[in-house]
Formats: sequence, structure tokens, C-alpha cells
Amino acid sequence: MPLTEAGIYAAALRLIDEDGVEALTMRKLATELDANPMSLYHHVPNKEAVLRGVTRMVGAQFRTVTLEDAPWQERIRLLATDFRTLAHRHPKLLAYSFSHQPDFIQPNDPFWTALTAVVAAAGVPRSEVSKIAALMVAVVIGVLTAELNGALHQWSTLKPQGPEADEDGADADPGSTSAAPEGADQDHMFRLVMDTLITGLEGRLSAGRDGRHAGH
Repeated sequence: MPLTEAGIYAAALRLIDEDGVEALTMRKLATELDANPMSLYHHVPNKEAVLRGVTRMVGAQFRTVTLEDAPWQERIRLLATDFRTLAHRHPKLLAYSFSHQPDFIQPNDPFWTALTAVVAAAGVPRSEVSKIAALMVAVVIGVLTAELNGALHQWSTLKPQGPEADEDGADADPGSTSAAPEGADQDHMFRLVMDTLITGLEGRLSAGRDGRHAGH
């Protein structure tokens, strides 16, 4: 079969899912495609271009259930959950993209389009829609990055320090990571961060309405 950009990106994604971004080379990619390594350069200039292409391909695969009649809070929560599902489908690629590709989110991405529509539907002024959406993306991606690289689990197992850290009054061992506190699993923590984001936006919108009413 003739080489195509789409075929190259699909093969690269298979290799990344198996061995990670660092293990991907143009030579390995050519072997996966049963092609001459030099022939790849007729379609993509280098590995970085391949990674960008793969990321765009995966981002375009984002799908979420459309709930126009549901409260915006439910729509935000579902959108973030579906985005998290995509990240866990390709964790090695997405962990890399979150950290190394600041332009990972593009204006025409399905996720960004859906998010800004929901933020606007919540009642955020048009001039602030992109700012609020960007902050939400930053928080969600930060949490997902820590989740994918294992940091979130490690942090959640750290015990508080101080005289009231343990029931018997003894400080926890500073190096102890033996057991995660009850309810600190990743699903629970992701729901918690979404609750926090939604509550924060509700408060901001409420304060804005109260301010306008006071002005009258």
C-alpha cells in the first residue's frame, strides 16, 4: 500500500501506545510500515511533525454525548469525563502532548468547541468565555498529567504532618506512602476537582448577577 500521512500517524500511534513517545524513531516507524525510512520524509519532515500529526488525529477523535437540554453543570462534567477517557485510551501520547505541546488544543477541536459552547450557555459573558474555558482546560490537563504520570496517586498517599496527623498524636513518617486515604482513588479525585471547578463558576456567575442587581 502507498504511504499516506494518515497511515503514518496511525502506525506511529500504535508504536507510542506500546512503547511510549521516547521509543519512537523514524526507523522504527518505517519498519512498522514496511517502508524505506527515507520514503517517510516525503510525507513528514521529522519525528516532531509526526507527533503533532498523531496528536491532531487523536484530538479529532474526541466524542461526547450531546445534552443541550441538560444543566450546564452536567454538560461540563460529562465533557471533562469524556476527555479524561480519551487521555486514558492513549496515556503515553497524551501525557507527552500535555507537557510538550502547548498548542495541543486548537480552536476547531471538538473538545474546545463543545467546552466554549457550554461555558457560554452557563451565562459567562462572551468576552470571558475563552478565558474561563482556558482556565478549566489548564486545571483538567494539570490533573490528568499528574494522574497519568503517577504523581497524583503518590501525592494522595502522603499523610498530613503535625501534632494532629495521627489519631494517637504521632506525626506520620515523612517518607510513608503505604496506603491511600479512603476515597482518594483517581475517579473520586477527578469528580472532586470537577465539583470544585463547577462550584467556583457558579459562585462567580452568582456574584456577577448580584452585582448587576445591586447596580440597579
